[in-house]
Amino acid sequence: MRAEAEALVETIKQSLGLLRRHLDVDTSTRRLEELNAKVENPDLWNDAEAAQKIMRERTELEERLGSIKQFEGDLDDAATLIELAEAEGDEASEKEGIDLLKGLKIEAERRQIEALLSGEVDSNDTYIEVHSGAGGTESCDWARMLFRMYARWAERHRFKVEIIEETAGDEAGIKSATLLVKGHNAHGWAKTESGVHRLVRISPFDSNARRHTSFASVWVYPVIDDKIEIDVKESDCRIDTYRSSGAGGQHINTTDSAVRITHIPSGIVVACQGERSQHKNRATAWNMLRARLYEKELERREAEANATEATKTEIGWGHQIRSYVLQPYQLVKDLRTGTTSGTPDEVLDGDLDTFMEAALAQKVNGGGPVAIEDVE
Repeated sequence: MRAEAEALVETIKQSLGLLRRHLDVDTSTRRLEELNAKVENPDLWNDAEAAQKIMRERTELEERLGSIKQFEGDLDDAATLIELAEAEGDEASEKEGIDLLKGLKIEAERRQIEALLSGEVDSNDTYIEVHSGAGGTESCDWARMLFRMYARWAERHRFKVEIIEETAGDEAGIKSATLLVKGHNAHGWAKTESGVHRLVRISPFDSNARRHTSFASVWVYPVIDDKIEIDVKESDCRIDTYRSSGAGGQHINTTDSAVRITHIPSGIVVACQGERSQHKNRATAWNMLRARLYEKELERREAEANATEATKTEIGWGHQIRSYVLQPYQLVKDLRTGTTSGTPDEVLDGDLDTFMEAALAQKVNGGGPVAIEDVE
C-alpha cells in the first residue's frame, strides 16, 4: 500500500506544480498585496467602476491562491495520516488516507482542466439556448429534457439559473428555451456543449411503442461585460413584441411584454419573456443580441485559425456531437471525444462534467482579447 500512496502523492504534486505555474503564485501574491493596499485607500470608491474591478480581481486572486494553499494542506494531512497509520499498523486509517489521496487526485485533475479556461470570456456567466429539431412532438419533448439537464448541471455546480425565454411545443415539451447561468467559469465549462444532440428511445407518444430518433440543438454563448463595446444598429434589427407563453398560471402575462429581436444582417434571433415588464425584457434581449454577435465573431476567428467550419449546423442526421440511447441499450456517447456513459439517467440529471472535461482537454481556446468587427 505504501507504493500506491507514494505514486498518488507524486501524481498530485505534479498536478499542483502545474497549477502553481499556471497561476504564477509569486507574481499573483505580489499582485494581491498591491490590490490589498488599494482597497485600504479611502478614496477607492470615488470611482465606483474602477473600485468594483479591483474588488473582483482581489476576490478572484484570494480564492485561487487560497484554494491552492488548502489543497496543499489536504495533501499533507493525507500523507501524514498514512505515515502514522503505517507506524501503528492501523490498516483502516491507512486505507482512509489512500481514499483521501484518490479523491485529491480526481480533484487535481479537475482543477487542471479548469486551469485551461483562460479564454477572454471563459470566466463569464453564460446563456444556454435549446431548440427542437427534426422529429415534431418527439423533438420538443427531447428539447425539454435537455433544458432540464442543463438546469440540473448548473445547480450541481451551485450556479444561479434564470429562465430567459421558453416557448412551449404544440403538444408537449418546448420549441425553444434560454437559460442564463450565473457563476465563475460558467461559460468556460458549458461552451463545448454547442451542437446537435440526438436521442434514441421508445416513444412515450407512440401507441405502438416504436423506437424513435429525435434531435435538438444547443447553443452556448457568453454574457459579455459592459466594457466590451459592440455597435449594433437598431436599423439592422426587427423588434417584435408578443404575449409570453410557457407553463401557464399566474406568472404568464396577459399583455405583449415578451420581446424578440432579429438581427437582419446575421440572421440571429433572440427573445426574452422572463420579466413582466416589456422594458426589462427589451433590455435583456439587447444584451443577448450583443453577446451572440460577440460569440459569433469569436467563433469566426477561431474557425479561421483552425481552418475549420463553424459548429452551428443543420439540426438533423450527420451533425450531432452526442448521442443518448435509451433503447435498445443504455449509452451516452460523445462523438467528438469518444467519452461514454452507461447511465443515461444520471447524465440527463446533470452529470455532465466527464463529457465537458474531455471536450475541454481536447479543444481549449486560450485566445487573447478580441476586438469586434462587422459580423456578416
